[in-house]
Amino acid sequence: MLVKAAGRRKVAEAPSPTLRRMTTEETPRYVRLRVDLVLEIDDPEALTGAALERIAADELLPDQERAHAESAVREDEAEALAYLVDPFDLVAEVPGVELAQASWSSEEIEYDPDDEDWDLDEEDEDDEEEGHDGPRP
Repeated sequence: MLVKAAGRRKVAEAPSPTLRRMTTEETPRYVRLRVDLVLEIDDPEALTGAALERIAADELLPDQERAHAESAVREDEAEALAYLVDPFDLVAEVPGVELAQASWSSEEIEYDPDDEDWDLDEEDEDDEEEGHDGPRP
């Protein structure tokens, strides 16, 4: 078997016939869960205050990073939201899973709930028309 990586050729040995193959139950399975939320900020002061409290309570945050975080949170509500929403919290209580990696961001957007570009149900209708009956891979 020839494996190409970073422009170099690596030769990998064929699996030994004495090794037992792992079953599906024994191999780790990874799933990417994509969540897209649009949140309306109706109390920016409460949001910013909560983010500043979280930053102040973080004992592991170095002073220089703390000052930068506080400044960012005061200037941008999307930054405040990013400090308060943690993907780990979303799956911490889900049985049988362990968070392997996470990244998230937030940004201010223009949102019109009446605009059909924002119709999330449209994707579900397209799947039904194409014969898909389950979630997308």
